[in-house]
Amino acid sequence: MGARASGAVAERVREIVLGDFRQPAAPPAYPSRPLWAELRRHGSELWLDTGDMGEVASLWCREFTAVTTNNTLLNKEVQRGIYDQLIAKTARELKGTLADRDMVLEIAFVLNAYHGLRLSREFGARVSVELHTDLAHDAERSVWYARRYFEIAPESFYIKVPFTAAGIIAARRLSNEGIPVNFTLGFSARQNYLITALARPAFVNVFLGRLNSFVADYKLGTGKMVGERAALASQRAVSELRAELGMPTRQIAASMREGAQVASLVGVDVLTIPPKVAREFEELRLPAGAIASRIEELPGVEVAPGVDRQALGLDGLWDVCGELKVAVLRLAQIDVAELSPEGLSGLLVQLGFRCILPRWSEPDIEAVTADGKIPRYDRWKSRLARQEVGLDALMTVSGLQSFAADQKAMDDRIRSML
Repeated sequence: MGARASGAVAERVREIVLGDFRQPAAPPAYPSRPLWAELRRHGSELWLDTGDMGEVASLWCREFTAVTTNNTLLNKEVQRGIYDQLIAKTARELKGTLADRDMVLEIAFVLNAYHGLRLSREFGARVSVELHTDLAHDAERSVWYARRYFEIAPESFYIKVPFTAAGIIAARRLSNEGIPVNFTLGFSARQNYLITALARPAFVNVFLGRLNSFVADYKLGTGKMVGERAALASQRAVSELRAELGMPTRQIAASMREGAQVASLVGVDVLTIPPKVAREFEELRLPAGAIASRIEELPGVEVAPGVDRQALGLDGLWDVCGELKVAVLRLAQIDVAELSPEGLSGLLVQLGFRCILPRWSEPDIEAVTADGKIPRYDRWKSRLARQEVGLDALMTVSGLQSFAADQKAMDDRIRSML
């Protein structure tokens, strides 16, 4: 079913989502906490990285402004059964109007939007809601679903779009329309330089915890400060474009794994913090004087003896070379909203930067899916060394396939109730 042929269905879905939220909500009242206020004083906006209402309530204070969810986090809530009645109701309302696959897409959309509205109303928060992973390579339908999220709650929703060629094009179209995009699954400064210049989203991310895990899990080094260095370097790259070209984009430090990382990233535009990490940070009981902006720092990263940093592609996580800047700024003169995903990928190949946004084959996707959340180094070692793919690009496709697996689990629950 084509996206533009579904106006009546889209309107019905919108009414289903908004049905329980018609009455104005009382403004939530939460205390201020000095520790989190100190972080805000140093320039970092604070978000919680969870979809669990109880977890948010246990930590929420006036210093937090947003909640970010994703396919994995929402799936955890759906698998608890709390939305089974909503799934059944939506299926009844839309019966006979959609093919099975489109029905699943619409119900997944309802779940994301409904859960996002619950979080927003309860905590007075902005909420990042995520596109279905099946849309990752479809710019047209990504734009259509993102517009529908925004129409439901323009004052509350950021729309998560993943880093693919289609995602860049979709995000640019949405940004041109004033729809705030949280561009997700970034892992390096150079990726985010490219994304900021071409897509101009409201936010870009570095999933720093996964980078640390990759290096540590395969004994390529301790893993300490790999993601932190990438996030801080990306903050610099994004700030440069903001200052020089007026780009609206802000940097998010995401995928934190331990409380000490919060202190290491003070001053990054946005810190999105899982509840476990937030509690660990509170338990550190740092004095106010120990909390200071780190954005002028680039912590050192050690590799294990015998590891070739260049072959691994480690420095590509934080270096934005002059050639890339020239190429990206040339591309920024083009309205990429008019390009096809294939056209954009082809331009990057022509400019010599295929490793940042490679074209993945079906066997590649099967392999990275089999690897799980963290790609197997031995499988990809030779291609990393030949710079056919970048470490950042490998982590991005791995992250997308990991989210797709959780999306499938949620879709399977939906399908079981149709």
